[in-house]
Amino acid sequence: MASAEPRLFGEGPLSRASTLVYTLLTVEAMLLVASLPGIVPALFLRSDPSNLPLLALCALPLGPALSAAIYAVHLRSTDMAELRPVAKFWRGYRLNVRGVLPVWAIGLLWVTVVAVTLGDLGFSGFPSWWAVLLGLVGIAALLWTTNGLVIASLFAFRTIDVFRLSWYLLGRAPVAMLGNAGVLAIAVALALLTSEAVVALVGVILVAMVLRTSRPVIAIVTAEFTQPADRPE
Repeated sequence: MASAEPRLFGEGPLSRASTLVYTLLTVEAMLLVASLPGIVPALFLRSDPSNLPLLALCALPLGPALSAAIYAVHLRSTDMAELRPVAKFWRGYRLNVRGVLPVWAIGLLWVTVVAVTLGDLGFSGFPSWWAVLLGLVGIAALLWTTNGLVIASLFAFRTIDVFRLSWYLLGRAPVAMLGNAGVLAIAVALALLTSEAVVALVGVILVAMVLRTSRPVIAIVTAEFTQPADRPE
């Protein structure tokens, strides 16, 4: 019986695990650095519903940072000699910042309007069942934004096409929608049970989870809406 070919350096499970951990830690550091313009002023805001619009403004830099993290993790190398997570992060930032900002800003706007309305619901005279309706609108906005982030980060489409595809794929890829809803639920639970700082420190883990649950979305867009050279590495 022919003997198996010798395994090359860097191809073993330990090496693959090491490259994954290194990539995730590095991208997490870059994610925090790119988000600092919003994190720093947010630290000075009191936990008050009236500050929600200001908090949304502080969250604007987070969109391009998340997009760059999605790009870097998705295109990560498993070859120890080819690890360049920092370069890939900032390349993704430069490529995606213009395309991602409109998607992220509109998503933030919807979520902020829902949150502010829910906070004032008791004083507005609206029936209590409106809270359920508004909650569903907020969840739909979050899922649409998640789809938009993934699409705008990995593909080169016009902004209007990203908007349309994000809505279309909510129904076309229900497994991805449910998976992303689960990731968002984990993020909210972490924030409520611990703090927003903990969510920030595990941000790249949440990004990796979104990428995994969004595989059906990526596969559909790749197969049906792109040409091979839409987004070169």
